[in-house]
Amino acid sequence: MSMHIDIIPNRGYKKTKLLRQSYRDGDKYKKRTLANVSELTMDQVFAMRKILKGEKLVPVKEAFEVISSRHHGSVEAVLSAMRQLNLPNLIASQPSRERDIVLGIIASRILNPDSKLATTRWWHNTSLPKQLAIEDATENELYKSMDWLFKRQKRIQKKLAKRHLSEGSTVLYDLSSSYFEGEKCPLAQRGYNRDKKKGKLQVNYGLLLLSQI
Repeated sequence: MSMHIDIIPNRGYKKTKLLRQSYRDGDKYKKRTLANVSELTMDQVFAMRKILKGEKLVPVKEAFEVISSRHHGSVEAVLSAMRQLNLPNLIASQPSRERDIVLGIIASRILNPDSKLATTRWWHNTSLPKQLAIEDATENELYKSMDWLFKRQKRIQKKLAKRHLSEGSTVLYDLSSSYFEGEKCPLAQRGYNRDKKKGKLQVNYGLLLLSQI
């Protein structure tokens, strides 16, 4: 003899769930209803079916051992947006270690802006370095990759212009500045300090926007 649960559809009504027992009567197999369990949810019914088959149910925490847990959703969203914008090809048409590290830096600046050393520590709590195959990237590699990126600036600008600008396009440009902590940046110069910081070098930077009007 064995027990099982039958689910009987009722047109326009809630499904009937019956606990039944199968047994042998001579050379025939028959079944009888032991209880109407229609009030059980489908999840409960599926669990009971497993129990009736002899399967052991255990809490999820006991069934799996969590070895590590890394943030992935936000990483995948940023990397997906970067791929849709064709950013990898914009940076360099050929794949390279430097390109992957630069992509990792850009994603990190969006998700968790910090120093280069802190970045190499932070991103190991996410799936970012594994997806870009830069798990072993060091702080020095990040700086070298930024130097590599700087040398490609003109090529990247030409690609952007070809992609977004056409004859008669209107562009908007806004200039701003900020004081600089340090003395070795070739872009920093003495000048008017809008933040009223005396004795600090200044860095000017601009934002270029393409108008669709």
